[in-house]
Amino acid sequence: MTELGGGSHFAPDEGRDDPASIGPPLPGVECRLVDCATGADVGPGALGELLVRSPAAMRGYLGDDAATAATIDADGWVHTGDVVSVDGDGWFTVVDRVKELIKYNGYQVPPAELEAVLVTHSAVADVAVVAGRDDEGTEVPSAFVVRRSPVSADELQQFVADRVAPYKRIRHVEFVDEIPKSPAGKILRRMLVAQSRPAPASLVVTP
Repeated sequence: MTELGGGSHFAPDEGRDDPASIGPPLPGVECRLVDCATGADVGPGALGELLVRSPAAMRGYLGDDAATAATIDADGWVHTGDVVSVDGDGWFTVVDRVKELIKYNGYQVPPAELEAVLVTHSAVADVAVVAGRDDEGTEVPSAFVVRRSPVSADELQQFVADRVAPYKRIRHVEFVDEIPKSPAGKILRRMLVAQSRPAPASLVVTP
């Protein structure tokens, strides 16, 4: 990211074959993962926001003290806004963006994790998961699915439920002709949130 003045992680050629990972930090780069809700440090295997500190990081945004304070804390850690995991070998993997997290009953649900599950179903050609709303106004994971072959919403919901924790279950499925994306291929989640219908309360499964 521009705020870091260049790269922060790199997967070395002699390292393991793991194309999903961004690799370990570069020399001179410090990293922390913090809980997205509490700000407490989290360890290997857990998801958290990636904080980076390095000599190359920016000092701030010109003429915008508020934005600077929101991005760089008093100890010089740059809050990247990326939801990341790290393994025992110190290799980092970007999972999602903090602003995209679905907040369900106090839990943080990464949409990209559910999309990665759904896209493995043979009947799913493309998918996007967003923060929908149930009849009570609670944020719930809602999926927009482009079908490759006939499949029901109930079948897809069960498919995900069999593979994730209870609080991550898909509560609503809507079938669409295509997933809106930017020219760079990024899912335009805001467009989907705007058109999403409330998920019936009967579909909401509490942990």
